[in-house]
Amino acid sequence: MKAQRSVNLEQKLYDNYVAILNSELMPAFGCTEPIAIAYASAKAASLLERRPDFIEIYCSGNIVKNVQGVTVPNSGGLKGIEVAAILGVLGGDASKKLEVLENITPDIIAETSSLVGTGYCKSRLAEGVANLYILSKVFAGEHCAEVEIRNKHTNIIRMSIDGKDIYHIDSESDDSHKSGDKKLLNVRDILDFADIVDIDDIKDVLDNQIQMNSVISDEGLKRNYGACVGRTLLQVYGDKDVKIRAKARAAAGSDARMSGCSLPVVINSGSGNQGMTVSLPVIEYAKEIGVTKEKLYRALVVSNLIALHQKKYIGNLSAYCGAVSAACGSGAAITYLYGGNYEEVSRTIINTIANVGGIVCDGAKASCAAKIASSVDAAIMGHYMSVNNHVFKNGEGLVQKDVEHTIRNLGYMGREGMKSTDIEILNMMMSEDSEAKKEDFPPEHTNPMC
Repeated sequence: MKAQRSVNLEQKLYDNYVAILNSELMPAFGCTEPIAIAYASAKAASLLERRPDFIEIYCSGNIVKNVQGVTVPNSGGLKGIEVAAILGVLGGDASKKLEVLENITPDIIAETSSLVGTGYCKSRLAEGVANLYILSKVFAGEHCAEVEIRNKHTNIIRMSIDGKDIYHIDSESDDSHKSGDKKLLNVRDILDFADIVDIDDIKDVLDNQIQMNSVISDEGLKRNYGACVGRTLLQVYGDKDVKIRAKARAAAGSDARMSGCSLPVVINSGSGNQGMTVSLPVIEYAKEIGVTKEKLYRALVVSNLIALHQKKYIGNLSAYCGAVSAACGSGAAITYLYGGNYEEVSRTIINTIANVGGIVCDGAKASCAAKIASSVDAAIMGHYMSVNNHVFKNGEGLVQKDVEHTIRNLGYMGREGMKSTDIEILNMMMSEDSEAKKEDFPPEHTNPMC
């Protein structure tokens, strides 16, 4: 039986929020940026219907930034754009999208390792494109195929064979009937929706989020991945305090994922780190206070949608650390778990933004786990401040008169104000690594058909 609709939430808006959750909370195998490269390359190779002779990859700066420092899953510990592209071409299954590298064999790993650095795959920085942009070109004899991705990790906007488009869509086209319109998100309606949503409408995606993200967190706490941020928190502070466990669980998932752990994660805003940050602290607090499974589902609705609400202004990739917006979501959900109303949830969000709103994204890597721990800590503090009726005031930095204006301020800073920061971070990273420099392209890899 459908839950009774609130007079403040029309059916159209209800359906829109359901569509957003069901389209955004998808499983991904490994860090989404190298996986998106593998997906584009696997798809391009499938168009040729034979093994490519060589590959060319064009990536936006933010893709480059988020690929250089992470281990590609099922790669035998390898990193980088070339690795992701070659794995996708040799053994990827494009039909699996963000799980494209799930079935890579040891033979494929060995061959990939032998091809890296040989010129089989060349990468280049794409300029004047969207923050999330990948173009994969694969060549075989006189033939070539291209696959172009823009704005979302699985959003193929163009495919071509021998210079002729076989698929082409406007990357800005309105697909809100399928994936939901995030422009309609706001804090008050999110809370109304969470209160009345029929659990059956969102249960499957949230069950996946709970199960998959908990499993990789367990893995991160068992083994020495990355800098062991999650394990360190528990070793130093113990596991008796829910505040420590909430931070450790989220950080441990990132420890594992950034170091190539071959377990899937349910993402948020195109990011596994953000998917773990919006869910694992909420799950831990739900266990601590003994709420029902239904209440946990409703709290996860709050967490996921609050995070997505912020990212609609920021964009999926920028110089702004997504752990902060995700932690705002989990902090809001923790307040909701304790029975918090609109005013209390709003204060939690404002307090979190005012605290850690300046954390920069300098690429996906092991230190993401530490940034997650810091952001979750700020969100928890923001929650406790809120329930004690404390909030940072209008005019204090990014904080304005209400939560929606503060969220918009944050988004503008992340999307526009930090553009130059993004450029400088990328310049610093590329000065140490020539992987994506223009001179990497030899002239003989030019094919007039593409």
